[in-house]
Amino acid sequence: MTLDVEIPDPPTLSGPQDPGDYDAVDEPEEWTGDDTRREALSDFLEAGAWEDAFDEWAADTYMAEDEFQTVLEFGLIEEFDFYWNQSAEDVGYRAPTVPDDAAHDGLDEDDVEDIEEELDSLGRTVSEVLENDYILRNGSEFGYTWE
Repeated sequence: MTLDVEIPDPPTLSGPQDPGDYDAVDEPEEWTGDDTRREALSDFLEAGAWEDAFDEWAADTYMAEDEFQTVLEFGLIEEFDFYWNQSAEDVGYRAPTVPDDAAHDGLDEDDVEDIEEELDSLGRTVSEVLENDYILRNGSEFGYTWE
């Protein structure tokens, strides 16, 4: 199924948060610092990573347009956050959750679960696009020092 909607603006990365709140592609055994490289990740999102990932996700998502409208109404896109985890050499993410009062807007538990699952899928797709297409594995800006 394809979601045919206008691509929203990328999220503004909100700054350091507790690393335990993130879903990393490869969760490390321990957190090795707070250098999350948000500015560089934000620049990549603005430079096309968000659009590339959103297009990829939208081509395969099961989210319907009315569900996506709900995501926009609750401002959930802006609540995404991404960070660079140097110890695992991956981009972790925190996908937003639907607010508890969503039931008042006609959403049942299954609707909420479906939306949150698709938002998690979007976060994972963005993370993978950043890792595979935008972060240079031979550059020092993300801690790679091949000697």
